[in-house]
Amino acid sequence: MTGSRAGDYRILHEAALRDYLAGQPDLAALLGGEPASWAITEVGDGNLNLVFIVTGGRAGIAVKQALPYVRLVGESWPLPLSRAHYEYLALSRQAQLAPGLVPALLHHNEALALTVMELLTPHIIMRKGLVAGTRYPRFTGDITTFMARTLFFTSDLARSAAEKKEGIAAFAGNHALCKITEDLIFTDPYRIAEQNRWTAPYLDALAASLRDDMELHVAISRLKLKFMASPEALIHGDLHTGSIMVTDGETRVIDPEFAFYGPMGFDVGAVIANLLMAYFASAGHERAPGERAAFEAWVLETVEAVWNEFSRKFLALWRTEAAGDAYPVSLFPGEKGAARLEAERQAWMQRLFADTVGFAGAKTIRRIFGLAHNIDFELIEDPKVRAISEARAVRLARTMMVETAKCPDIGSVTSAARELHNWMPEFSKDWGAYS
Repeated sequence: MTGSRAGDYRILHEAALRDYLAGQPDLAALLGGEPASWAITEVGDGNLNLVFIVTGGRAGIAVKQALPYVRLVGESWPLPLSRAHYEYLALSRQAQLAPGLVPALLHHNEALALTVMELLTPHIIMRKGLVAGTRYPRFTGDITTFMARTLFFTSDLARSAAEKKEGIAAFAGNHALCKITEDLIFTDPYRIAEQNRWTAPYLDALAASLRDDMELHVAISRLKLKFMASPEALIHGDLHTGSIMVTDGETRVIDPEFAFYGPMGFDVGAVIANLLMAYFASAGHERAPGERAAFEAWVLETVEAVWNEFSRKFLALWRTEAAGDAYPVSLFPGEKGAARLEAERQAWMQRLFADTVGFAGAKTIRRIFGLAHNIDFELIEDPKVRAISEARAVRLARTMMVETAKCPDIGSVTSAARELHNWMPEFSKDWGAYS
């Protein structure tokens, strides 16, 4: 990390970035060749930042710079540059806890809100692969290891109370990014908001029904309170399939700029929600009926495996690596105590599962009615076909949020998804057509 002054910030477009990198001896040596020969391409397709790929005669790097506003909206929505600092802190911690599952950090300049990382190649954004119907055999093992280790080892189960509070304090300043989540996920889709959008006119009635559904409003408000008031662990905060890069043999988690100490179920639910959205969107990408059946079966198998493997790994860590101030072993002596503690672990995981299911529903609805959508649905060209896929996803999401008791285990979630695979909504009717 450099020691530049805060006033040194400037947006680095191609020429300025070339000069900056040339002035960093380690990076210039890594790239190789003359700076004038380096190829620099801006590839950022996210909502917030500039992202460059820089290749030289010897190697390539990825460069990410935060902008002082939301890129998706423009300068009318200012955003603090400090988010780059929190992303750097999160990546550093994740690299310690889940080595090999995040990109290697090469350089960070806090004043410029700039981070240089290894260039991940031939990795692609997982969401793009899922749209194409690609299956990733290592994904379940890698993402569950990442979540189990980053969540467990930053929780009260593994850390002393003092260490945990220091962790909370280190990320407490990232409240502007938390506010984005609090508004765009937990509030705006359920009210009239200028930046909401959906597949009109097909989902007009469904959008209106969300605004009138008081049981759903209670459910989302409980989830919002959980998000704001439950600093259980250091969470990624935006762990969707657009923040995961993959090959057949590797998985890397990127972009943790939304990181803070929050509820564990938010991360796990985000992964499950994005897999379920890929499942519901899949039919809209077919060239012939049923051609993606094997892929869709794999997606639902992966949904089940993600929860089951995460739960297994998290519990294994709790049984063997617990060193925190929560559930002190001294309170559970002997066989009787051990049995009671194990029963509590199982009950604790069931509560975490309920959180996961609710957050998964919330993450789904925001991607269909809020500001930032995803290409799983957006790349379905026929708007009516797209709306059918989205309505199916929303119907499941509402069940997950309002009728969570109908989802006591992950198998019940995937069974409900299968039952909705061929359900046809009636777009001319109100919410009753979807319930």
